[in-house]
Amino acid sequence: MTLSDAVSHLASFDDQDTIYAAEPWSAASAVAVATEPAEGGLPVEAQRLGLTYFLEVFVAREFLEDWTLNLDAEPPLQDKVRRLIQYAVKDA
Repeated sequence: MTLSDAVSHLASFDDQDTIYAAEPWSAASAVAVATEPAEGGLPVEAQRLGLTYFLEVFVAREFLEDWTLNLDAEPPLQDKVRRLIQYAVKDA
């Protein structure tokens, strides 16, 4: 799965899940969506793929909902991914 895939299916993930992505983050970055282990750190799948923390699913959803409320039309997927990356880098 890529970051674009994860963003396009964001509604299907559990709010408790976290998005882990390969750096440098881009729309084509490999992604795993998983629950953070109780002991912290990365899930086994994210470690195996060399992924890093990106954002919690609920944070990504809330950010995109808030951002799109201020727009006249639903933005294309590529714009959503770009804005999420900017948010993850600068504000999260």
